[in-house]
Amino acid sequence: MRIGLISDIHGNLFALEAVLAELDREHLNDLICLGDVAALGPEPGAVLARLQALGCPVVMGNMDEWLLSPPDLDTADELDQALIRWHTTQLTDAERAYIRAFPPTIERSLGAGRMLLCFHGSPRSYNDVIIPTTPDDVLDAMLGETHASILAGGHTHLQMARRHGDTHLINVGSAGLPGLGAAAQRNHYVRWAEYAVIEAEGDRLDISLRRTPLDIKRMLARARSSGMLAPVIDWWVTLWDRV
Repeated sequence: MRIGLISDIHGNLFALEAVLAELDREHLNDLICLGDVAALGPEPGAVLARLQALGCPVVMGNMDEWLLSPPDLDTADELDQALIRWHTTQLTDAERAYIRAFPPTIERSLGAGRMLLCFHGSPRSYNDVIIPTTPDDVLDAMLGETHASILAGGHTHLQMARRHGDTHLINVGSAGLPGLGAAAQRNHYVRWAEYAVIEAEGDRLDISLRRTPLDIKRMLARARSSGMLAPVIDWWVTLWDRV
């Protein structure tokens, strides 16, 4: 059994395609996305269409919910107002219905009595932040009665592998925006997209956290030609230029 895990694409089809090109050589049995698919980036509809065409199941992320219920414009700052206005015009009713159907968690059997549980922030909430230094008691509260051999999440945009009791707790990182995330820490000098591959065969279990390089110049040129409007496109480009 070989399972590919992607997360936090954030409307970056260029980065998603780079990851999928590598995963295509992995002879996967399954591919799962851990949420935050379309919001913030230059090609939200195209990313949704690509995942649908792949038949890739997607976990609900906090920014997926944001697309369905954006903040009130009166309470948002100038950039958030621009983000809300632009993204509101990008998605069709059918695309919103597709997002609305994302489940909070996805499970897969790994054989030999082992399970993989996928979520965005934690099994409890897509807003939870799990990092290597999260105290065990806080982590226990987030996990509740969850029992799985591998717990896989996203949200922080920081790759992580951590043991918690008998469980492997991993964060697959961000495919589309690895320089910015929910945690206080940041990646620097980002020129890559992130993903993970899990292989389970008999008693053997392999967890591989991976990065693939991106042609940043081509990616930013594509973003600028996407139709994304200022000041949103300027902000998005700056996220890459500054790192």
